[in-house]
Amino acid sequence: MLNTSFSDLVEAGTDEAGRGCLAGPVTAAAVILPPAFHHADLNDSKQLGKMLRVELKEIIESTAIGFAINHVDPEKIDRFNILNASIMAMHGALEDLHTQPEFIIVDGNRFKPFKEIPYQCIVKGDSKFQNIAAASVLAKTYRDSYMEKLHEEFPVYNWKKNKGYPTAEHRDAIRKYGITPYHRRSFRLLPEQLEFEF
Repeated sequence: MLNTSFSDLVEAGTDEAGRGCLAGPVTAAAVILPPAFHHADLNDSKQLGKMLRVELKEIIESTAIGFAINHVDPEKIDRFNILNASIMAMHGALEDLHTQPEFIIVDGNRFKPFKEIPYQCIVKGDSKFQNIAAASVLAKTYRDSYMEKLHEEFPVYNWKKNKGYPTAEHRDAIRKYGITPYHRRSFRLLPEQLEFEF
């Protein structure tokens, strides 16, 4: 059973999705849940099926004290690196919360201070705390929807299915069709990659 919270303060959980992708944004969510909130199915979004994620998204959004989503595009990922871009996305989501948290819990082991609000990094926090798990679900579902829209512009990469992750199908399409403005040029897009002509 996931813990409800880490502290007695107004607490936001934050997490990101899409860090390992070859294309598309890195997307973060920040969520403040009511102190008594608990849902038995809520867990790390990677452990949940798509239908359950969508169902939980609706429950989280209708129940949360506050939630926000932020996308950081491939250009910034290439400029600042994926770790910094992930933290930028989490900061952006926290900034957009209508209720300012008094404490932040972060999935993973790296973060940068946000508005002098105390925080705690928690490895595998999305499988330990409800509000990080909720942020994980929102980040994943919103990013998936974003990639499904990009798929309509560039269907040959099948982003509606692979969501920009480095599948064999995605890499075969890169070999055949080259790259798009949504690909992360600082990433090793192909195993045999030397360079692309931009």
